[in-house]
Amino acid sequence: MKFEKPFLFLSALIACFVIASGVTTVSKPSNFSESYPVVVCPPTLNGLTSQISISSRKTQYQRLENRSSKTVPFKALRFPVTKDSLVISAEGTTPLIWQSRTGSWAGGTLCSGPNAAAWFVGGTANVTSRGRLILINSGLSDSIVDVQSYTENAKQPIKSVNLKSKSYIQLSLDSLAPGDKSLAVQVTPRSGRVNAFMIDEQGAGLKALGGDFVNSYPTASKEVVIPAIPNQLPKAGQKASASHTLRILTPGDVNTTFTLEVLSADGKFIPVGMSSRSIEAGVVSEFSFEPKISASAFAVRVTSAEPIVASVSSSVTISRHKDFVWSTATPPLTPMSIAVTGLSPLITFAGESISVKVQAKLVNGKTVSASVKGSDIATWRVPANARSITIVSSSKGVFAGALIASTNGYGFIPIVNGSALTRVEVPNSNIRVLNP
Repeated sequence: MKFEKPFLFLSALIACFVIASGVTTVSKPSNFSESYPVVVCPPTLNGLTSQISISSRKTQYQRLENRSSKTVPFKALRFPVTKDSLVISAEGTTPLIWQSRTGSWAGGTLCSGPNAAAWFVGGTANVTSRGRLILINSGLSDSIVDVQSYTENAKQPIKSVNLKSKSYIQLSLDSLAPGDKSLAVQVTPRSGRVNAFMIDEQGAGLKALGGDFVNSYPTASKEVVIPAIPNQLPKAGQKASASHTLRILTPGDVNTTFTLEVLSADGKFIPVGMSSRSIEAGVVSEFSFEPKISASAFAVRVTSAEPIVASVSSSVTISRHKDFVWSTATPPLTPMSIAVTGLSPLITFAGESISVKVQAKLVNGKTVSASVKGSDIATWRVPANARSITIVSSSKGVFAGALIASTNGYGFIPIVNGSALTRVEVPNSNIRVLNP
């Protein structure tokens, strides 16, 4: 009994020490560093002209192959690029690049941060191909990139490419699967700060057959939404409707079936022959369809039992010459800002219940706001004098893409965030590091 009180006192002291230590550990603050990673734009290849839309004249950039870390301001809201790829400190507003070949084609894409992986569903490797896959390493160390191609015949062997630091290379699409018509390409960097872009350009002899950027999508999924597809209506006296081709691949090892649903202002429906359609695993398939709709743009939703990647190519006519557009899948819409100086895109929103708040910042500094609401599909035309657009908020399950027409051609731009804020935890200093 004489040891009972000291024992109780010692037990209480130990318990208080343990609880105090636990509280200290739980309440320990965490520090984070937030920043916008630089974004990379594709280079201007021979024979092409390029212009980058910027939201501010103070935005800083440097040329990819410049070994110095020094950056300079654009001093313009639309900047012509003669050759080299640009690395831009976008600070939250994604730049847009528009490229064209005079009298032949035009197309665009977003400058973006490095890709963990990228799917390109488009392009061809047959005799008409003049397309390129562009791989860019904006990092300070060399990198290795794996290029896995699929065609209508089979899965192709992986091609591994070495990329020197701060450099880019071009791969001809016809070198990925010589002679094959339908391509789907997955680009996976093993290391390094790598971006990938694809240009599909076609011609027969001296005759140009059009071209476009094939925008990327990060991963295969069981539901794919392609939110903006151009639909040129026949002129008076013409009977033919615009033709569209779905290109689809399930990259796994199991065959699957898919269903394609058209979303338009004329209603939601499944075209004939596009319900529970079978496709073979590892083989690229194509299906033509001609929806009888009166709208100039529509969307499609493709669902499957197995993960798939897909895109839609559409024939268009611009300034009396033929061109084509690759409309690709996009992820669900999130708040973001995109620079659009010099362009006036038609933005198409697709979803079950659409409620989106958007803002356009004009060249004169004023801001214009709009609310876009609808079911299945809704559109909004960006003001011609806008320098940037901002998605302020969006309801769930909404997807968006932009269609742009110019004198040289027609293009599709995915509405995705290419300049996302990143958050990195900063280690806390602890005296026990110095005095263990």
